[in-house]
Amino acid sequence: MARFVELVWDPQDSAHLSRRDRAPGRYRAYVPDELGAALPRLGEQARQAAEDAVTVLARADERIGARGRYLNHLLIRSESISSSWIEGNRITPKKLAVAEILAAGSRAALDVIANVRATEEAIDALADRSRPITTADVEHLQHVIEPTLAFGLRREQNWVGGPGWSPLRADFVPPPPGEVPRLVEDLARFVSATDGNPVVRAAIAHAQFETIHPFVDGNGRTGRALIHTVLARADALRNTLIPISTVFAGDTTAYVAGLGAYRQDPPDLDAWVLGFAAAAERAAASAVRLSQDVGALDEQVREDLIAHREAKGLRPARPRADAVVWRVLDMLATDPVLTIEGVAQRHGVSPVAAHRALVEAADAGVLGRTKDHRSRVVCWTADRHLDLVALTERSNRVGGADTAHARPRLGPPAPPRARPDGPRTV
Repeated sequence: MARFVELVWDPQDSAHLSRRDRAPGRYRAYVPDELGAALPRLGEQARQAAEDAVTVLARADERIGARGRYLNHLLIRSESISSSWIEGNRITPKKLAVAEILAAGSRAALDVIANVRATEEAIDALADRSRPITTADVEHLQHVIEPTLAFGLRREQNWVGGPGWSPLRADFVPPPPGEVPRLVEDLARFVSATDGNPVVRAAIAHAQFETIHPFVDGNGRTGRALIHTVLARADALRNTLIPISTVFAGDTTAYVAGLGAYRQDPPDLDAWVLGFAAAAERAAASAVRLSQDVGALDEQVREDLIAHREAKGLRPARPRADAVVWRVLDMLATDPVLTIEGVAQRHGVSPVAAHRALVEAADAGVLGRTKDHRSRVVCWTADRHLDLVALTERSNRVGGADTAHARPRLGPPAPPRARPDGPRTV
């Protein structure tokens, strides 16, 4: 049974703490019940909402189809940016992508890149249904996200929210460290199972992970990555991932309230599953819209290149399918930031040919040039593709609407461009 454990706060090394935080006292840490492998019983409304969400996810996955293979990196970027905003890191899609390709940038950008790679790893490795997920797998996933921290589960008490630095004033205190190994092992068994409704399983797995808070840091991002693991293992999504965290980021108050409902005694599972199912449906619609926008944008940049070549009198105006510049355009969704060395290696051409293709695409207005402090071009950026990531992230924050009419309180700034379907978003 879930229970509270009363503990004593009496910090030994308190020189860095305020007078109020140094004050000893008693606090209560919450120890959730083990999950087992089976899904719990839900009320009819929550059960039906979860069934509807599974249907919406399947239809979105089918509509996106094979395009999802190259949309995934854009979608992961979108969700990771939202995760970073939940964690308090302010980063834009372009800064993230440039930092990723150059392997340099702010700590916030590098943290988000780690989250991108961890999410991809979760989908590729942990989604393998042929083997169960273990505590070591969860530890490894978190270590990819937070490589600077010591490997393994926490061995100290942590807490969430509240003023100052004391569990006495925290919003929530997770279980003591001695309970963590048992609870994570149980959670790994629950995540490994694939029977029942995958939306329900993903919702409960995420809430349980956040309740355990098994690591010193990186819990939020690791917990959100596990959502994709559950959906992929259950075969709920075959072609793409659905960026549910972008919806959570749009209403963090509702998100925190949902986790609070999960932690009630007894847990209000229905309230949490209802909110999670609604977020999944909204995120599915967002993924479909992004797929359509990318398809329209890909066609537009090809037309821009052809028009540029016609204006320059180049023949043929439409490059051959194996032309380097044409192959570069085909990969902008997955490679929105390019370097000469990267293009040469990916397409098996000389640096001279790669440079020629990048310059032609930039002259056509398809790519932008990013320069260093010495005004040297260090990379080329597909700004309109990166703008779509920002627009997707912003749209989720206001419920899937055009942010020209409903501006989100937080999130990346609006790109100064029109969407491929016309209206400018601000």
